[in-house]
Amino acid sequence: MPQTPLSDIIVQGRGLAPADLVLRGGRVFDLITGELLEGDVAICGGVIVGVFDHYEGREVIDVSGKILVPGFIDTHLHIESSLVTPYEFDRCVTPHGVTTAICDPHEIANVCGLEGIGYFLEASGHTVMDIRVQLSSCVPSTHMETAGARLEAADIAPLMDHPRVIGLAEFMNFPGVLNQDPGCMAKLDAFRGRHIDGHAPLLSGRDLNGYIAAGIRTEHEATTAAEALEKLRKGMRVLIREGSVSKDLHALAPVLTERTSAYCCFCTDDRNPLDIAEHGHLDYLIRTAISLGCSPLATYRAASLSAAEAFGLKDRGLIAPGKRADIVVLSDLADCRPEMVFAGGVRASDAAFAARKVIPPVARHSVKAPQVSAQDFRTGGNRTETPVIGILPGKIITEHLTFDIAPDGGDKRPDLARDLVKIAVIERHGKNGNRATGFVKGFGLQRGAIASTVCHDHHNIAVVGVDYADMALAANRLTEIEGGFVVAEGGRILAELALPVAGLMSLQPFEVVRDDLITLRAAARSLGVVLEEPFLQLAFLALPVIPHLKITDHGMVDVDKFEVLP
Repeated sequence: MPQTPLSDIIVQGRGLAPADLVLRGGRVFDLITGELLEGDVAICGGVIVGVFDHYEGREVIDVSGKILVPGFIDTHLHIESSLVTPYEFDRCVTPHGVTTAICDPHEIANVCGLEGIGYFLEASGHTVMDIRVQLSSCVPSTHMETAGARLEAADIAPLMDHPRVIGLAEFMNFPGVLNQDPGCMAKLDAFRGRHIDGHAPLLSGRDLNGYIAAGIRTEHEATTAAEALEKLRKGMRVLIREGSVSKDLHALAPVLTERTSAYCCFCTDDRNPLDIAEHGHLDYLIRTAISLGCSPLATYRAASLSAAEAFGLKDRGLIAPGKRADIVVLSDLADCRPEMVFAGGVRASDAAFAARKVIPPVARHSVKAPQVSAQDFRTGGNRTETPVIGILPGKIITEHLTFDIAPDGGDKRPDLARDLVKIAVIERHGKNGNRATGFVKGFGLQRGAIASTVCHDHHNIAVVGVDYADMALAANRLTEIEGGFVVAEGGRILAELALPVAGLMSLQPFEVVRDDLITLRAAARSLGVVLEEPFLQLAFLALPVIPHLKITDHGMVDVDKFEVLP
């Protein structure tokens, strides 16, 4: 969008010429004073030029009886986890009031490297919402997995001055920071003085001090009030997360007050179209926070002004002269149901979405996994003592459990009475064909198998099952459909969702993906699955930077010791 001439902005702000657009008759929620103030809002191009006064406009929209709040800013998310392209994410989420999304494309980067980041940078220039990009810091996230690409400091540094880049994305390899791994140090040095986003679950004390002192400013992994408070007290901005799997808002709501709100923001991290359809996006977080006792002023600050300040976006976060015209029109602050949304002065409408330039997707045919058979899911070993991943519903942190599982004919079998089912990861980038098996507790699975190529952050194939033949069927089907989700039972596919863009994103409209997710969820439940969001929960079981026990294609990973178990 071309810049609006300064002379037009000044003249329209002074009321000497009609504004391009006037929102008339509403009340503005002022996030500085907490007041609801009457008056028109005048917009020139994509900029707010007048407030708290009467203005004439070339176009006037009546918002009488409504409340106007600044557009919401999602401070950390992976658009790939919405399972749709940036364009469909834009069409899905902008009507929920999200006018800025700060994304880390490290999911696609782990599949196809700089090509994936380039796709996001180009696509983000053609969306209604403003998508900003953090450069992926951990591709792969650790040395204990096989990803499709590897990005070093020298690979990403040339992009740091791109106009859509904010800084360095979540630094997940916190042991690498603390132990001064050379690759980690090179990235921290390259971005020294710029924004660096954090990722340090359960880190505290002197280790947390060292991590923050490295220049890391924001962090979204706090899961308890005590953890969030320590990070706040040490000057780290806490991004309160509520995604499809990681649900931390209830635990952290007591921390969000008018005192702390300057250093608190909201993020979704990973939220799929079905959750967005059923519950909402940042509008849901706002409604929920207020219902939990957070003041509207603290809540709306966290959703916009504090987020803008945290990431250096000085041109937004308030409905005030000179700010980007990101405005959400509501009937009620507590209920937060967006009725109209303006992003950079453009009303989010079917016409606006239809007018966007769409670029072709990348990373097709990226699933190059070896064909597997039922025999590949056997787990050998003579010891009965067996590590088991324990799922905590609503958390991506897992328990490191130990059960006695006796070998039977050279194989440790699933034990449904104790909810101990098989989990396997299969390398799918065509690098080495690695396979690893283990056990997980918490799915409730009674038969069949579910499989996915959404498998953080390496995005190999993850499959959980009771029947080895169904596990093989589901895994092999993922190669045929270029990645996605599959549910299998009794030698047949019950449901599937193809994600052919890097094995992560659909080429279908978000409504189609939403409906397919309903079918997949029902199919998973028919196998006995008790988790609300089994596919994203499965994806996080393979992320070796989240305590305590995980699995990758290298094997079972003790995250606390940061090593693959023998």
